[in-house]
Amino acid sequence: MRIKNVVETALKTGYLTIQAENQLRKLLATQYDFEDLNAFMSLQEAAMMGSVKQESRELFQGKSAEKTLVLVNFAEFIDKYSHL
Repeated sequence: MRIKNVVETALKTGYLTIQAENQLRKLLATQYDFEDLNAFMSLQEAAMMGSVKQESRELFQGKSAEKTLVLVNFAEFIDKYSHL
């Protein structure tokens, strides 16, 4: 498997899975050629522009939103029952 293969799949589907991210980490820790480097840079650009979504970011943002909701609910609870 090459970096460019993982990138091609992500660009084609518009989605980078956690498994693909892990595969990229392993591949980037090995020797790779200029073609693979260019492919990886294309993937980074696509992710920054929003044309490729990252599963890991979606999970992180979802957990972050859940924590915010819990904190807001807790604050409302404190306000409501602090006089007791």
